[in-house]
Parts: sequence; C-alpha cells; structure tokens
Amino acid sequence: MRKLVALLILFATPALAEIEEARDLMEAGRFAEAREALWPAARSGNADAEELIGVMYALGLGVEQDYERAFEWYLRSSMKGHPGAQSGVGWYYEVGLGMPAPDLVRAYMWYTLSAIGGDPDAAISMEEVVKKMTQDEIDRAHVLVSDYKVWMYPFR
Repeated sequence: MRKLVALLILFATPALAEIEEARDLMEAGRFAEAREALWPAARSGNADAEELIGVMYALGLGVEQDYERAFEWYLRSSMKGHPGAQSGVGWYYEVGLGMPAPDLVRAYMWYTLSAIGGDPDAAISMEEVVKKMTQDEIDRAHVLVSDYKVWMYPFR
C-alpha cells in the first residue's frame, strides 16, 4: 500500500504543481501563461486543469471567449466528478449558453450531482431551477441522477 501511495504522489505532484502555478499566474492576470501551464495536465485528463481552462474560455481570460468550448471543458471535468465544473455545466444547461436551447432536466441533474460532490452553491442552484420545472421534468432528472450517481459517486 505504501508503494502505491508513493507512486500516486510521485505522478500527481507535477500536475498539482502546474495547476498551482497556473492559479498564481491567473491571479496575477497572466492568463496566456496560465493556460500554457495548465495545458499538459488538462491534456492528461486532470479535472482541475480542465475546469480552469473552462473558466478561461467562459470569461475570455487569455483566450477568445467561447461558450461552446467552455462548456466542453467543463463537461470533461464534470465527468470525472469535479463539483465546481458540474455546477458550471448545470448553469450552461439552465440558460442554454453554448447550446441550441436550455435543458432544465440536465441542469437539475448536474446541480444535483454537484451538490452530492460537495459544492455548497449547488443546492441553491437546484432550488432555483426546480421552480421552472414541471413534475415530469423533475422525475426525469431524478432518473438521470440515479444513472450517473452510481458510477460517479458510488459511496455517497
């Protein structure tokens, strides 16, 4: 077990260092450099890096603002269980940004998964979106939550 932990630390440390460096660069307003620092970790599938690149596209930080690309980066991160990205995906579905139309069923689903993952703001988003939904939409959303939850959060 100790060898496994040591290997995980060994391989995780470069990605964590790149992500922390990128966050520092973002705070300093050096967004193009931050994206370059995030890129290797994001390409390797790191959910934190993917979520931060999504933020950059969403807000046009160091890249041209592109809601579709932001949504895709958030979605990649969301599928790995990143609660912040899951709330982002929920919001994009709620308002229909970067897609043809809003989808309240999927918005509610992603907000719910985000709340399960620990995002404290997701419950507020759920309360707001459910006010716009029919009972049939709520029921359909709960079916999707059940489908995703068993593999995304098997122990919650």
